[in-house]
Amino acid sequence: MKQYLAYLPGSLLLIWVVLAVASLWLPLSPEHIALEHILQSPTLANGLGYDDLGRPVLDRLLLGARTSLAVAFAVMLISLVVGTVVGVLSAWWGGYADQLLMRITDIFLAFPGILLALALAGLLGPGILNVVIALSVVGWVGFARLARAQVLVVREREHLQAARALGSSQWRCLWQHVLPLIAAPLIVEATFAVSGLIVAEAGLSFLGLGVQPPASSWGSMLCDGARYLLVAPHLVVIPGLALMSIVLAVNLLGDQLRDRLDVKA
Repeated sequence: MKQYLAYLPGSLLLIWVVLAVASLWLPLSPEHIALEHILQSPTLANGLGYDDLGRPVLDRLLLGARTSLAVAFAVMLISLVVGTVVGVLSAWWGGYADQLLMRITDIFLAFPGILLALALAGLLGPGILNVVIALSVVGWVGFARLARAQVLVVREREHLQAARALGSSQWRCLWQHVLPLIAAPLIVEATFAVSGLIVAEAGLSFLGLGVQPPASSWGSMLCDGARYLLVAPHLVVIPGLALMSIVLAVNLLGDQLRDRLDVKA
């Protein structure tokens, strides 16, 4: 039984990814307004019910999954690449370059990440592209600190000294010998970052700084449903459970990857 439970987080995340991708081709109508269905609760006949404008909650939930996952993975990839480059080069070069790059990261770390993202999103204006930019500006710092710490550990190992003695260039040493050694902790960090980014995107959308109507996001669904919590709790419960399930699945998957890749906490 325990063996099968180990596959549950990955399976749940895979289901959400498949549903989000499939929503591109499914005959959904998330913007269709049916006044006769306003605030109807979930039943076998109408699926997950309807919202305050008579729009199907299931269709909007799938569209919101696509939005949340697209933003999370896009920001994660940008943050991973930028943070890894900054951290690796900082530790590899050392000296004044290292001091300069680390002081820049310290400046970003001096501000709470979500507050800085809120400020940037407010300055840039609402929209999914601006959310990606705001979260990316904040998200690279953790990857940079981790990559720098890992490179400081491995840069003096014997095989790297041997590679330098045999005439390998600096870039070849980084690409073939350093990056493979630090990949495992960065992959684990990226996994945990996805869950945090999903929550951050939902929070920005909840505050009106993310996806704009009539597009759907889990955060905006929670915001719209909060006004009808007493008469139509499904408008909050359903996107809330969806958000909780995917964040929990990603965190559990990150724990499994950390154990399998033998990454020390």
